Amino acid sequence: MADLQSKNGLREHEHVISVLVENRAGVLARISGMFSARGFNIDSLTVGETADPTVSRMTITARGDDSIIEQIIKQLRKLIDVIRVVDLSHKDHVDRELVLVKVKADKKTRGEIVQITEIFRAKTVDVSHEEMTIEVVGDQNKISAILDMFRPFGILEVARTGRVAMFRGAETLKL
Repeated sequence: MADLQSKNGLREHEHVISVLVENRAGVLARISGMFSARGFNIDSLTVGETADPTVSRMTITARGDDSIIEQIIKQLRKLIDVIRVVDLSHKDHVDRELVLVKVKADKKTRGEIVQITEIFRAKTVDVSHEEMTIEVVGDQNKISAILDMFRPFGILEVARTGRVAMFRGAETLKL
């Protein structure tokens, strides 16, 4: 969890908030609208259907001091289609993100890019004469590290999914 100094002098943390919602049209708009209306920023947002097709799971990452995050969670819990909200940040959890990165790659640099890709257990998903597209799955540290390694070659494009997260071990986010 990254610590940042906010404008008001309080310590901000990045929080990973998991939200179970009714799988209905307009829910995402209501949740993102709640953030916008209150001036909260969403760093990343992922949403997908759960094992129960009537329920979706959202993973929201947002920064703020403890009082801001507490406000976000209280406001989320008030929304009609929200079933459950949990801040995973202070709990034992695992999170991952998928990133596609397009890197300049000519005959001279392609071998080195392949080596970096293999070291990070990433995958080459597309190759052309001048570029390679690499798929990377991992936590923020892994993503940052491989992007740093690719920068000297020239990153042409990056597409990120945002983080998904869940508890480690037996604990689950249940209805």
